Amino acid sequence: MTATTQAAAGDSAAAVAGDSGKLTLLPLIALVVGSMIGGGVFNLPRDMSVGASPGAIVIGWTITGLGMLMLAFVFQNLATRRPDLNAGPYAYAKAGFGDFVGFNSAWGYWISAFLGNVAYAVAIFSALSYFVPAFGDGNNVLSILGASVCLWLIHALVLKGIKQATFINVVTTLAKLVPLVLFVLIAIIAFNWDKFVFDFWGAAQPEGGSEGLGSLIDQVKSTMLVTLWVFIGIEGASVYSGRAARRSDVGKATIIGFLGALGIYVLVSLLATGVLSQTELAGLKVPSMGGVLESLVGPWGAALINLGLVVSVGGAFLSWTLLCAEIPYVCGKDGTFPKWFAAENANGSPVNSLWVTNILIQLFLVLTYFSRDAYNFFYFIASVAILPPYVFSGAYALKLALTGETYRGNGGSRAKGMVVGAIATVYGLWLVYAAGLSYLLMCSILFAPGVLVFAFARRDRGKRIFTGIEILIATGLIVLAVVAIWLIANGEISPL
Repeated sequence: MTATTQAAAGDSAAAVAGDSGKLTLLPLIALVVGSMIGGGVFNLPRDMSVGASPGAIVIGWTITGLGMLMLAFVFQNLATRRPDLNAGPYAYAKAGFGDFVGFNSAWGYWISAFLGNVAYAVAIFSALSYFVPAFGDGNNVLSILGASVCLWLIHALVLKGIKQATFINVVTTLAKLVPLVLFVLIAIIAFNWDKFVFDFWGAAQPEGGSEGLGSLIDQVKSTMLVTLWVFIGIEGASVYSGRAARRSDVGKATIIGFLGALGIYVLVSLLATGVLSQTELAGLKVPSMGGVLESLVGPWGAALINLGLVVSVGGAFLSWTLLCAEIPYVCGKDGTFPKWFAAENANGSPVNSLWVTNILIQLFLVLTYFSRDAYNFFYFIASVAILPPYVFSGAYALKLALTGETYRGNGGSRAKGMVVGAIATVYGLWLVYAAGLSYLLMCSILFAPGVLVFAFARRDRGKRIFTGIEILIATGLIVLAVVAIWLIANGEISPL
């Protein structure tokens, strides 16, 4: 997690902790849950059911629960064993596997952050269309203009040095939790067991001659990027450790908070399958939770969910704008990106990084107009892009346990470290496989320009640009990007 996010989190933590500035277990749990639950949860009913049956969804959450729990342990463990590495999860990739791998982890982290903001913008205006139908699905001309105005207003505020205020965190947290809790309670009451178990494994053939949901493994794979999206940010769970009254509470809060968020996600996605059929859920618009609740209580239910999403994701849009600009800024300061990105204006804002980031967000906002399903497409790409720092963080934890580095004199079980690191790494590689070749190839187009940026960064520091293995990796990225462009040009894969 980057410095800006840490600062914002610190402000929230201070507000919760009171005058002492020390957090007990309960506030720590609340902060962990609040940092993980974002806008993605509001569309889980549709996103999980569009390609999976209830049985596949259960398996998907089981895999995700184990994998993300191990990843949480990895970040908790690495924060303790390498407290000197505080520039984000990409720092672990850099320390463990070299500068170019570390750069690509940072580059992917940045891509994920600003494309996540694009997805947020679509979600906001799709929700607003419930009140103002002219906004459509959140990616028409009016929505893009509205999102662009919001983007550049926030840009102007950040340039003036205005940071995220604590009250925004409080308001957005309430906006998330109130409608979620209400949805869960009403859905439990209305839950229809027969509807839930009907075609539990997705074996029935739908009408109209369509191919159905496919094999069980394909159904489970279809849920993986969805589950990853809602857990992005889990790497920041240990950011509050410096404010904890007892260090032992940090580990407890991480696990309890993670399980709490996982419980909410599982309930939201599975309860919906006992309210509407898979076909009905797959046809809902963003936020699909609103459509489910509307079917139970009428229009006010949809209005509540849409309003909750607008307030919640609106606050997140500000936070993520700061985060997006902070990533290349911090990377520019530590030598991962060219020094140009580390420039500040008189107000201490990362001016160059902010301009580049927001221009890219604006470009992709325009591209949403050409997408058939803009929200899902951009968060899928964002989820794929963040895989390198996650995979290599797990691999670095495994490497430390295998070599014994940082274990000598620091205590801890190397065997446990090996198991946790190995499972987290395998889970990350499973996500790469589950993402599918099309998304991996399209993502390579976004990674390829990073080769040139890395070369400029190395030249800034007067260092040799590539080692032998790094030349092979860079060449592979460029080749994959060329192949992806060729396939897109021939209509064999679709970028939007």
